[in-house]
Amino acid sequence: MTIHPEIAKILSTLPAPDGSPLNPEAMRAGEAAQVPALEDRLPLYSVEDATAVAPSGDVPVRIYTPVEADAYGLLVYFHGGAFFLGSLDTHDHVARALAKETGYKVISVGYRLAPEASFPAGLDDCYGVVRWAAARGHSLGWDGKNLAIAGDSSGGNFVAAVAARAHDDGFPAITHQVLFYPSLDLDFDVDRYASLRENAEGYGLETAGLLPFNSFYLENGADPADPLVSPIKREDLSGLPAALVITAEHDPLRDEGELYGRHLLEAGVDATVSRYAGANHGFVQNFSWIPEYYRAFEETGEFLNARAGR
Repeated sequence: MTIHPEIAKILSTLPAPDGSPLNPEAMRAGEAAQVPALEDRLPLYSVEDATAVAPSGDVPVRIYTPVEADAYGLLVYFHGGAFFLGSLDTHDHVARALAKETGYKVISVGYRLAPEASFPAGLDDCYGVVRWAAARGHSLGWDGKNLAIAGDSSGGNFVAAVAARAHDDGFPAITHQVLFYPSLDLDFDVDRYASLRENAEGYGLETAGLLPFNSFYLENGADPADPLVSPIKREDLSGLPAALVITAEHDPLRDEGELYGRHLLEAGVDATVSRYAGANHGFVQNFSWIPEYYRAFEETGEFLNARAGR
């Protein structure tokens, strides 16, 4: 179908890219200015800021408890932002909705960003917080059975990389992975996937912008040939956690996410790929106020709870 009319309205107000250099500080400030006031956010039983002590150092986290309960599954969430944007605040509404619709206690990770922190700093922070959460599960009220990881865009990249790293380290606690329109292949070649040409312009994220947007991560030591940088390049996906891959019809990154889902299935992983018609890249963060796109949170809850350990 064509782009959703409500998304089209917003896209029509955006200035055309002018090719000027990206300014991370200015872009972060612009994002921060759009964060809703606390009183306008979805209420939950509790939301608290904390610090996770990881091998990479102290990592700020925000812990979302949906309701009062004796025990919870845990969901560690990695926000998107092309590895240099995004924060606990810009994706606060995403974490709240995930907590509400899954019933899991959500731990959102304020990982270090490029270009200030080079690869693998952000990945190390995300993985470290997952290990931290499992190690202090008793104090978090963890049920000891269900530990999910989720992320959008570049956060979806971290989900795949963390799942692979945990598998290789012999850390079996991760039970589920959820990837929202993930960025899984940083070897930018416009002919690698049909969606890079099909959705090249006019839908928000544009194919020509992929390299400059990811340049801060790549120029600081990330090799696109490394499967921890481009998880779709991992040859053996067997033994990875059950996966839900959510993609957007009008997203240049659509095909790599869907291909990754197929590769997981071929490797014997319980994997579901779900494409959202009329949606563009970033719809979970930007357009979940549209009921059919809020559905992504509900689908995540259904996926997690249908496969929950008992």
